Order: sequence, then C-alpha cells, then structure tokens
Amino acid sequence: MMRTSKYSIRIRSTHLIDIAVISAVIGFIVYVVYRVDTVLVYNWYWGFIPDYILRWDEELGRYAPNLLLKGLFTTFRLAVWSLLLASLIGVIMGVMRTSKRLFPRMVSRLYVEFVRNMPPVVFLFIFYFFISSQLIPILGIDEISVRASPTTLVFLEMALGPPELFSNVISGIICLAIFEAAYITEIVRAGIQSIDRGQIEAGQSIGLSQFQVLRWIVLPQAVQRMVPPLAGQFITLIKDSSLVSLISIQELTFLAQEVAYSTQYVFEIWIFVAVMYFCICYSLAWLFGRLEKRLSVYRA
Repeated sequence: MMRTSKYSIRIRSTHLIDIAVISAVIGFIVYVVYRVDTVLVYNWYWGFIPDYILRWDEELGRYAPNLLLKGLFTTFRLAVWSLLLASLIGVIMGVMRTSKRLFPRMVSRLYVEFVRNMPPVVFLFIFYFFISSQLIPILGIDEISVRASPTTLVFLEMALGPPELFSNVISGIICLAIFEAAYITEIVRAGIQSIDRGQIEAGQSIGLSQFQVLRWIVLPQAVQRMVPPLAGQFITLIKDSSLVSLISIQELTFLAQEVAYSTQYVFEIWIFVAVMYFCICYSLAWLFGRLEKRLSVYRA
C-alpha cells in the first residue's frame, strides 16, 4: 500500500513538472513574439504555414504532403533507421569494450575516441563525401529504383522516401549512425560494467559460457540501467538529424530554410519548426519516462 502511494505521488509530481515545462515553453514563445512585434514592429503572418504542410494535388484529386510535412517524414526516416543501425553498432562495440581480449577492446576504444574527439560537422562532411562517393556506388544503391519490382519500390519509398533521394538518405543514415553509435557504445559499456562481478562469477561457476552469462545475467540487468542515458541519446539523435541539412539532405530543417527564404517569413517558420522539434523530443522523453517508471516498479 505504501509503495503504491509513493508511486502515485511520483506520477502526480511528474505531471506537474510536465505542465510547468510546457507552460514555460509557451510563455517563452509568447515573449519572443511580443518582443519582435514591439521592438522590430514586425507584421506577423501565420496563415501561409498550412499551405506548406499540405497542398491540393490536381492529378491525384486529394491533399498531398507539402515541403514541411515531407521534411518531417524524412526526419523521421533518418531518425528511425539511424537509431536502429546505431543501436546495433553501439551494442557490438560496447560488448567489445568489455571483452577480456586486447584486440576487441583496442578496436572499440579507437573507434569511440576517434568519433568523440571530432566535431560533428567535420565528421559529417568527411564521412558523407566518402560514403556517397565510394560506398554507395559499391552497394549499387542508385540502381535499386531501376531494378526493384513495383511492390518493392513502394515499400522502399515508404522506408526511404522518393527514389531519387535514396542515395542521399542512406548516406545520411550511415553517417548519423556511425556518429551516434560511439556514444551508445559508452552507455552499453557502463551498463555492463555496473553489474556486480560476483553475479558473473556465479554464472561461470555453474557452467555457463561467457555468451550465456552475458545473455542471461548481465544484459537483462544492464538494459534497465541503460534506459535513462539511452533515452537521452535517442532524443539527441532526433536533434542531430538536422545536421544533415548541411549536406543537402531534404529533411525538416533544410526544407524549412527553403520556405523561409522563399516567403521571407523567417520568424514564423523557425518558431513553428522549433515547436515541431520540441513536440517530438518531449513526447519521446515522456514515453521513455513512462518506460523507466515501469522498469523501476518491476525491479522493486
């Protein structure tokens, strides 16, 4: 009963914090709009934004995504595929970081230190131009849209966007994944090393192999401890996806910049984009917070 009461109090306090944060963000936006309106004597106009979210397609006879919505879809695609690939690389490298053998530890350490000590934009430029000019032709990405069957092409368009952008999007996904995986590697390493050594030795004493100890003893406990830092890293990945606008990948930030230049409504478009990013990231933070609470109740 006492545990349930404490859990209910934590939930109510979390809701109050959420309300306070959202109220503070709304208040800040209102303040910015007020200051721009009074200091710069700026004539606000928000009516153009819906036209850049949806447009009427005469050929299809229905509404179709316009620039901002297309950019949002591309951002989601970049984030989801980069997250999956970065998680895979990060888990492998994180396990290698805790290996007893010198060579795997050195390889993973070299990878982590190389990525962490390089500015993101520099890393992005180097690897993007290497991947787009070397790796993409080797993989034959540009030929997929030509050789794929109609059914496969529809699936690929849903997963990666328009066929003419396949190579750019895949290059961006690989670059983001390699960069973010370095930080996930350290989270995985810290999670594994946080498990008491006695539990590992107990598993080995009953005849479990190193892989079985990792699979049945270490990782189930480590994953619970890795959820909070992984949540922060995943949210960071969403925001870092805007960096690929520098290499002309048409995600939300890139297309928002085009809309701002073409309409000259700079304040409106960037405030709207900022609100979109905030809604996405805050929603993810809320979902991960709920997951963390469930895991804490399960551990209790």
